[in-house]
Amino acid sequence: MSEHRRKPPQPQGGGRAAARRGQSGSSSGRRAAPRGATGSPSGSYGPEDEERPYGGRAEARRAAQRNGGGRRRAAEPARGGRRAGGAASGPGRGRVTASGKKRLIDYPRGDRDGWQRWVPSWKLVSGLCIAFFGGLVAAAGIAYAMVGIPDVAKTAKAQNNVYYWANGEVMVATGGERNRQVIKLSQIPKAMQNAVISQENKTFYSDSGIDPKGIARAVFNMARGGETQGGSTITQQYVKNAMLEDQSQTVSRKVREILVSVKVGAEVDKDEILEGYLNSAYYGRGAYGIQAAARAYFNKDAVDLSPGECALLSAVLKGATYYDPAGATSIDPAATPAANRKRAFTQMQDTLDKMVEYGHLAQAERAKYTELPTVQNPRSNTQLGGQIGYLVDLARASLIKEGVATRDQLDQGGYEIHTTFDKKKVQDLEAAVTKVYKANIKPEKRPKTDTHVQFGGASVNPGTGAIEAIYGGADATKHFTNNADVTGAQVGSTFKPFVLAAAMKWGVRDPDGPEDQPQDERTVVSPKSLYSGQNDLKIKNYDGTIWTNEKGEQWRQENDGKDSLGDPPDYKIDLREAMRESVNSAYVQLGMDVGLDKVKEAAVSAGLLEDSLTGTNYPSFSIGVSDPSAIRMAGSYATFAASGKQRAPFSVTKVVREGEQIYSHEDKAKVEQAFTAKVADNVTDVLKTVVEDGTGSNAQLPGREVAGKTGTTDGNKSAWFVGYTPQLSTAISMFRYPDDESIKNRTFLEMYGTGDQDKIHGASFPSEIWHDYMEQALKGQPAKKFPTPEPIGEVINATPPPSPSPTPSKTEKPSPSPSPTPSQTPTSPSPTPTDTCGVFDWQCENGDNNGNKNGGNDTAGGDGSPSPSPSTSATEGDPGNNGPGGGTIWGSSG
Repeated sequence: MSEHRRKPPQPQGGGRAAARRGQSGSSSGRRAAPRGATGSPSGSYGPEDEERPYGGRAEARRAAQRNGGGRRRAAEPARGGRRAGGAASGPGRGRVTASGKKRLIDYPRGDRDGWQRWVPSWKLVSGLCIAFFGGLVAAAGIAYAMVGIPDVAKTAKAQNNVYYWANGEVMVATGGERNRQVIKLSQIPKAMQNAVISQENKTFYSDSGIDPKGIARAVFNMARGGETQGGSTITQQYVKNAMLEDQSQTVSRKVREILVSVKVGAEVDKDEILEGYLNSAYYGRGAYGIQAAARAYFNKDAVDLSPGECALLSAVLKGATYYDPAGATSIDPAATPAANRKRAFTQMQDTLDKMVEYGHLAQAERAKYTELPTVQNPRSNTQLGGQIGYLVDLARASLIKEGVATRDQLDQGGYEIHTTFDKKKVQDLEAAVTKVYKANIKPEKRPKTDTHVQFGGASVNPGTGAIEAIYGGADATKHFTNNADVTGAQVGSTFKPFVLAAAMKWGVRDPDGPEDQPQDERTVVSPKSLYSGQNDLKIKNYDGTIWTNEKGEQWRQENDGKDSLGDPPDYKIDLREAMRESVNSAYVQLGMDVGLDKVKEAAVSAGLLEDSLTGTNYPSFSIGVSDPSAIRMAGSYATFAASGKQRAPFSVTKVVREGEQIYSHEDKAKVEQAFTAKVADNVTDVLKTVVEDGTGSNAQLPGREVAGKTGTTDGNKSAWFVGYTPQLSTAISMFRYPDDESIKNRTFLEMYGTGDQDKIHGASFPSEIWHDYMEQALKGQPAKKFPTPEPIGEVINATPPPSPSPTPSKTEKPSPSPSPTPSQTPTSPSPTPTDTCGVFDWQCENGDNNGNKNGGNDTAGGDGSPSPSPSTSATEGDPGNNGPGGGTIWGSSG
């Protein structure tokens, strides 16, 4: 046997292992035998020694734990599920794996059973929270260290946008030049500094640069898919202005903006932040910074601004689209000059009040500024003179509406914008307007009648919907409002084709049926249908009852010159002739029989915007109290020219940036079948009559078929001609509206005597301009014919039934010819509430007009709601429109 024997094992008689063995054997009442008492020789190391199950205390513990698990499971049924066996209840249970290794995270919890295993311990929860927030702090610290303080001077750098004519020729390169001049804080009036602080961030000099509530609101909005909103503090807005390279509304950008704001707030002087913000903020009109804004709005240096002017500019910072007193209808029809002035004034006054409240302005000084300051017209870029500025505005607004680019992105530039505008047509339209204006409008000679005369126009291709030309005004750098877009000028009788289209599409209602009758219970109308052309016609509901407003007042429709047209004694006239002569009474009653809701639907289907339609609950709706734009009127008539196919007018064909095409109109172009070809072609056929031998005869083009309609409004405040050939649809408007922002409560002016004419009609200057322009625009294009219409509808009122109880009234003497004859005032007996008239009983005179011969109130630009009292109205040569009057209600249009 080797002399180098193994070290004998340590005695096992004492220590914790022995104690455990003693405990396990305590049930028999015997102590564990000492080593050697088992009969094994103490000095021998034979096979018996190698069979010892445990080599030490650690192995013994592990074995006890392993064996204890089995014993515990065996004992559980007898002990109500509780642990059994001393080895199983050791303090390390659950944190040690089967292999004996300790787990880093005790989850699920090994020392718990059932659902309790899945409830984390407070140690685990607190540890995870500490780790999570510690990680956030560490990440925020790293991010804070990595972000830099932005250089606001870089915002002055931008590229131009290049606009192209339809033929690919460059129209203008503009938009990249930033109208901005940096000035020192000492050159910025204290009133401007305090106005911004008072309105936007009263704690500016004491806060950390961020607004936790504003941030929470932005995060909540983003979570809901909404806008993140702008920075709530001046510091955040300054940072946003300086971070123009990324204006996306994303969580990552917002987080980065917050980190930068915190760093700027901590490391940059507050005066420096305020100076940077006022020098980089956008005030509208292409003006970045307070100096450029002072020049753009008031033509003065910033240092010379008054507290009232400063308060107005601080209001504009909320959004120039809605607070610039000049308006921005090219971007949003709701941003009219009147609405913007109201918003700007309210915001300006609120800012001044806060300046007083926070001790920045004396009450006596504040009392000086109770009116909106006078601002100048917004344009100064000579590249945008003439029609170019209007064209650029139209294309730019289109891109913003379509979501192709934001205003800020367009301001950064770099876009190639290909438009639909035909250079020659634009020049031809401007030349036609200029020719008529110079020949007839003499402001110096007739200042009371010829000042503030405005023209607008637009041409739309019926086959594509492309806007090929517009006339927005004399000069985009001098006249800001685009007259081809929404102006508020009512369209008068150019609205009547939509009434006829509705009557041919849906038909008139059965007088005995319900108000909302399905189409199969209606009677489609033929152009040969007869309606009364009587002047002062008492308008009825479709069921024959007299129409009254909520005050019980009736409506009597007045014709041009108070003439009754048609064959006496009942003055029947077919719808073709009524359109040719623009007879109001016939089309107002037709609209009532069809239903004004269907008339509205026809107008919208043709292409008018629903928000441009007003007075939809009053009979006058059918004769044009609404004020769509020239672009939309041209587009809606183009629907008739295209045999009922409606294409929304558009101005941009494609957009390219950095060599990549990012937008194409073809991808989004839609064609809707607004009317059947039968309906649209019959409307066209009736409108051809207007030009061939009616009020629109000035628009005749030798060798070409032309369809169109004249329109003049009540009070002679606007006049229109809208017409088309198969290739081109054009609308021309004329009105008088002061272009001077200093004039308070500006309204449309009457045109009696304008151009040395008694009255202005759609048949006069507008149709002359239309003729001169279209003659040149279509030169070289082959003459095309309109489709021959299929017969449509039934002849309504061919033999109207006699009234069961005719009421005597004074009328004109019978005339052997259908030519217009003056009518005398019809008189009516006292009203009989139970009497009703048949829907086609033209001479039935139920109801009372109290002998009132007043005309309808002028509603040019109004909402079509009844006025509280009647007023005398002027009538037109070419019937115009009017809204509901008061007392006995009358109306005239054309």
